[in-house]
Amino acid sequence: MTRKELEQRWFDLTRETMPFLAQDRDWPVRFDHCFQRILLDNASGAKWSETIPAPAYRNAPTAILQQAISLGEAVVAGEQDLVRLNDRSLNWRGKSKGPGL
Repeated sequence: MTRKELEQRWFDLTRETMPFLAQDRDWPVRFDHCFQRILLDNASGAKWSETIPAPAYRNAPTAILQQAISLGEAVVAGEQDLVRLNDRSLNWRGKSKGPGL
């Protein structure tokens, strides 16, 4: 997949698929930028903006973008827990909900 195709897949997933599915799923977020934050943070293992300059979709290393897409696809398929991924993201941002992350 080319970089342009990866970026298109990223936007399809986070701007269309996930917000649409959020209408019927018990997810903690609904908006594209929230999905992007969660996936990029978890793919990079930290607050993404600490290592990737904005705009992240353009500046993220290909491996990180691929990992973020894979995580999103796993969430869509029910193979990853978005609540847990969100809690980890919030923890990295100093907005932890408490222990057990």
